[in-house]
Amino acid sequence: MKIVADKNIPFLEGVFEPYGFEVVYLEGKEISRTDVMDADALIIRTRTRCDAELLEGTKVKVIATATIGTDHIDFDYCNSHQIEICNARGCNAGGVLQYVFSALYGAASRKGLRLDDCTMGIIGVGNVGRRVEHLAEYLGFKVLKCDPPRAAAEHRDDFCSLEELLAGSDVVTMHTPLNESTRGMANEAFFERVKPGAIFINASRGEVVVDEALKRAVPKLGAVIIDTWNNEPHVDKELMDMVDIATPHIAGYSLQGKQNGTALAVRAVAKYFHIPELYDFEPEIEVEDREPVKLDLKGKNQGEITAIFQYNYPIFTDDFMFRLHPDNFEKMRSEYNYRREVVI
Repeated sequence: MKIVADKNIPFLEGVFEPYGFEVVYLEGKEISRTDVMDADALIIRTRTRCDAELLEGTKVKVIATATIGTDHIDFDYCNSHQIEICNARGCNAGGVLQYVFSALYGAASRKGLRLDDCTMGIIGVGNVGRRVEHLAEYLGFKVLKCDPPRAAAEHRDDFCSLEELLAGSDVVTMHTPLNESTRGMANEAFFERVKPGAIFINASRGEVVVDEALKRAVPKLGAVIIDTWNNEPHVDKELMDMVDIATPHIAGYSLQGKQNGTALAVRAVAKYFHIPELYDFEPEIEVEDREPVKLDLKGKNQGEITAIFQYNYPIFTDDFMFRLHPDNFEKMRSEYNYRREVVI
């Protein structure tokens, strides 16, 4: 049995080999049909596009992605060829949560923006969006939520329309998956509806934003925070120069997030091939690093909260290093020093 795996997935090397698997570790974006022709399974990240070009004529039976997103996988092709797909649903929600609030409070501090009595608009209320909602409410934000598919499926009456959210929010944060309904949703009309002075955050997928529309909107916005970009790993440097915080798609790069992503991918492959010893697989890391850092923010003012978030995740270091070498996008991601998450 053979597995082809992205070499940048942490904690994976040596896991399957004791169970008779040949495992080939490759750079994710360079995995080709030749590489997977005789593979039984793929363990990947978002950099490996799984479609007919990669999979046609191969032996691949299961694809496990150690990521939340699945827009790099052609579901129609895989379903029609009986290839099972597994993703690491919710694995990095805690890391993205930490990123959003470190970035929000950091940018507000630098620009002298008050966050008291603010309303946060959350677009996409899945694993990440729900956690953002809970922390926002804990910190005293009023919250507006927009997620039409979830509202319909769950018969929710506490969601609002996109128009209502944009008109009423002082902070707009994107947490949608990338699909045909969300691609390019943050367009000219979107930013025309955004409240003047609002803070805009995108830590979902770059393609949900129309770059030219965002550039034209920057002068009316209070701050702009971008972690995900169109055409990654190539970054629009003009847009980078215009935003307040720019990072190379590392919002979810926490130690716990990577631990969870790898664990879920390994368990999915183990269950497909009936390896019970790996059904409850956990990466081997230092015990003290397994748990997030517990924060006490009750009764703290904006300055104190900012300092606590920055101490646990000094986001401006990532911003500074990225701006120094924007062409090192992939290198910065593959060599990233995973941070510990925080919980309240």
